[in-house]
Amino acid sequence: MVDYRKEGLVAIFEVNNPPVNSLSKNVRQGFVDGLSKATNDPEVKAVIIIGKGRTFIAGANIKDFGKPMEELMSSSPSLIDIGNMLEESEKPIICAIHGAGLGGGLELCLFSHYRLAVKSARVGFPEVNLGILPAAAGTQRLPRLVDITVAMDIISSGRHVAAPEALKYGILDQIVEGDLLKESIKFAHSVIGKPLEPRRLRNLACKSILYCISVIHQFCLKSVRNAADLSYEAGLMMENTYFKYLITGFQSFALRYSFFAERTARKWQLPSGANAANTKPLNVQTTGIIGAGTMGTGIAVSLLRAGYPVILVEQNQEFLDKGVDMIRNILKDGVSRRLMTEDRMKQCLKALKASVDLKHLANVDLVIEAVYENISLKQEIFKKLDYICKPSALLCSNTSSIDIDMNVYGKETSAETVATIMDFGKKIGKVSILVKSCHLFVANRMHGCFQTEAKFILEEGALPDEVDRILEDFGMPMGPFKVSDLAGIDISCRIQHEVAKQHDIELTLQTRFFRGERYSSLSNRLYELGRLGRKTGKGWYRYEKPGGKNAIPDNDIKDVIRIHCKELGIEQRQISTQEILERCLYSAINEGFKIIEEGVVDKPEDIDVIWWYGFGFPRYMGGPMFYASQTGLKKVYDRVCYYHKNFPYSSHWVPSDLLRRLSTAPNPVPITQWKTVLHSKL
Repeated sequence: MVDYRKEGLVAIFEVNNPPVNSLSKNVRQGFVDGLSKATNDPEVKAVIIIGKGRTFIAGANIKDFGKPMEELMSSSPSLIDIGNMLEESEKPIICAIHGAGLGGGLELCLFSHYRLAVKSARVGFPEVNLGILPAAAGTQRLPRLVDITVAMDIISSGRHVAAPEALKYGILDQIVEGDLLKESIKFAHSVIGKPLEPRRLRNLACKSILYCISVIHQFCLKSVRNAADLSYEAGLMMENTYFKYLITGFQSFALRYSFFAERTARKWQLPSGANAANTKPLNVQTTGIIGAGTMGTGIAVSLLRAGYPVILVEQNQEFLDKGVDMIRNILKDGVSRRLMTEDRMKQCLKALKASVDLKHLANVDLVIEAVYENISLKQEIFKKLDYICKPSALLCSNTSSIDIDMNVYGKETSAETVATIMDFGKKIGKVSILVKSCHLFVANRMHGCFQTEAKFILEEGALPDEVDRILEDFGMPMGPFKVSDLAGIDISCRIQHEVAKQHDIELTLQTRFFRGERYSSLSNRLYELGRLGRKTGKGWYRYEKPGGKNAIPDNDIKDVIRIHCKELGIEQRQISTQEILERCLYSAINEGFKIIEEGVVDKPEDIDVIWWYGFGFPRYMGGPMFYASQTGLKKVYDRVCYYHKNFPYSSHWVPSDLLRRLSTAPNPVPITQWKTVLHSKL
């Protein structure tokens, strides 16, 4: 796990634990053995630690965190044991970093005497994303090397710090050009015989004692603060205490689940046996987008930022010009917020071509249709693309509600196409999830239940700001009515009317049932009043101006809801916080179980990843399916049955059979094994 060899006066420890060289027990023992050899070999005058493969050391083995506390804390040798051996060595220890030096990898570097890295390397403490803190002296050593404000930022944010920034802070001693090992050997020769006492961080004072932020009570920040207030030994003891407390908590459990769930989601597989490992993606170099509205321009910006040339096509010049202006403004905003340079913005705009003629898409490798939700229009576009585009071009749709098999034939999508799109998503900075086609797909199908119940709750007596506050207190970044105002109330209304049109049904303000389902026409009432959301300055809230962002509770909306309910004979009542949370969350969760039953997703983790990125569901809650598993499936099932009895005309309250089976299992079934129950006799 740690390969040992000598090159002249230098011993080289090469960490060999693919894929990320995590600090497993065997790796830790390899350090002990290597240090023993190097210490007892009079020919060795310095030691270099380097990673084999694509990275240095990307942290501890996260799976170890799930072990019982006694086993976890007694695992020998510990990283601190190894660190102390490194620091106390009378021979200089040099860490040579490429790829990532994260978590325990960075802590190992902070025990060493010198730190070198290639320019593309990154360091950091991502432990906060797992609900814990760096517990191998990271919170005590980093503030002895860098200013305490910098240490607090790095540890509490979990961000990756690029090598040039790390050099500026003093985390690194040198950035290496050329061959990392060769340059590190040269560096090792230059420091042989130099005093090591000034390089031992435990003996240094904290870089600053300024109280810099108001969130000092957070555990990561408290531990960093201890580096300034306490001795090294006392600070280390408190760090260990905080770690033990945090790692046994719900948030750490949920965040560790999230870490693995996102990585599991990338491992797609088709019934044919094709999967992420055995299918090579096609090469995409040029792209086209049809539709210069909100979605089309947003997609264009993502592609341009990722370095892809884009041909943007609209039906008329006016709409096209507006779309180009929108893209330009988004990129300018990125410059003002220092997300990109002025030169990079100019490169992006140079890579954008605009046209009102589909024929300009003849030679692109990938086309994304992003017009509004009208099945006839989408089908017409794809018929034209069949004739215009080259045979190898990938034709993609951005539909949010229409069954993809009614548009382009998703059931016939090849493995190479799947591999290409999954890879393409990663290249433009997105997390791709493979799902089967169904009406509304996964995200909108589940979130539709969430939003629908929120509107029914308004009809029954609550107010938009009340519902939003309760769900934001739960952890959602925005409540459903703020989201609706942001997206535009007209958008959802048009989708509803388009769906109704497909069934030869006309929706009116008096419509209370649609295809046997309970229906709320409250959004349509706002639509007719011209309250479309932020864009008009009024929606479920009022705003300081059209396009404003500050949502202000509006007394007028109370009258709108009251009149609506009076006209339809709906009685209002007081609704508890618990009921609001349960009806919004459990309706979506119940639908999620049905999605698993139908095989639309391969695993529940996929649903949770979709909710983090699609709707901002808090990762420290794990996602809706994980949240259900921790709440107790029996409790969730019982409440779903209760609401089904009270609201029999909402199909999202019809209890999922998978949920029923899991809730009645003699022993709790781990979330990773839920699908196995589908074929059981429970």
